[in-house]
Amino acid sequence: MDSVDIVSREAADSGGTLTERVSGNRTPGSQRLRAWRRLRRNRSAMVAGGLFVLIVVLCVCAPLYAHHVAHIGPDRGDPTGTVKLGSTEHDVLSPVGVPIGPTWQGRYLLGADEDGRDVAVRLLYGGRTSLEIGFIATAITMVLAIALGTLAGYVRGIVDGVLARFFDVIWSYPVVLLGLALGTSLALGGLRIGPVTVAGNSLLIPALIIGFVNIPYVARPIRGEVLTLSQRDFVDAARTAGAGPVRIMTVEILPNLTSTILVFVPLILANAILLEAALSYLGAGVQPPNASWGTMMANGIQLLPAALHLTLVPGVALVITVLSINLFADGLRDAVDPHGSPRWRP
Repeated sequence: MDSVDIVSREAADSGGTLTERVSGNRTPGSQRLRAWRRLRRNRSAMVAGGLFVLIVVLCVCAPLYAHHVAHIGPDRGDPTGTVKLGSTEHDVLSPVGVPIGPTWQGRYLLGADEDGRDVAVRLLYGGRTSLEIGFIATAITMVLAIALGTLAGYVRGIVDGVLARFFDVIWSYPVVLLGLALGTSLALGGLRIGPVTVAGNSLLIPALIIGFVNIPYVARPIRGEVLTLSQRDFVDAARTAGAGPVRIMTVEILPNLTSTILVFVPLILANAILLEAALSYLGAGVQPPNASWGTMMANGIQLLPAALHLTLVPGVALVITVLSINLFADGLRDAVDPHGSPRWRP
């Protein structure tokens, strides 16, 4: 009985995967604990992660703020109304159409926009939209990229060749231009896949586009790692034990991609939020009446420099959100793989 067969039988008897037996990693939980301890010691990453969680919570609570504090909805404007500051009444919109700036009180906390709508309320609702699209797009990217990258790296041959050319075609186009072309066409006609129809103004349209264009940026590194892992001893041991390709890819190879996947998730999320803002700013992302940080900046730029807050407020929110995600991603990468992990390559 050769050594590969012995390892296969030992792994089967122990109930663990062949990866753990061959690599000597009998306590994967201890590795996760060490990674968590390294992450906790990285104060900048923990602060950034906490800041992002706070932003998510604030955006989720947007209806509460609109109802109990601002007393106005995100799409309801009051262009002829007034707001009291101290003992003086001020117009929400001046006679020449310039909106009031930040009042630093419950109503119109961050000022009004060109239609007399509360900027703070729209900022929170726009953040909900941007985060929702970012999370959905990230899920689409990661699921498809992991599946296609693993399949291409393990099966090889014609499957690898076809998928590699598919990745190259998407990668050959600038992300913003490809997203702009797809977003414009789908915003006009919507999307129909068999019996399923998605309206052109649905939030699923930009989420699907962003999730699609980001696939190669994750799938190619995954494919490269799978190519290396498929030559390891534990994969040969699994084949000798009679494991099929699906079991080898899901049970033996996929767990070894955990650190790479964990690193890419926040990076893709940050990139998805940025791309959504860019597409919405250009009119190919979120469509009215939905609000997002990109559409808020697009609307506000028309009133520069008279109403600087209309572009500054959503711009600062976007920068803080993306920066917090990236700082947390750096700390997470160092924690789960201190010897080096693949970095995001736009």
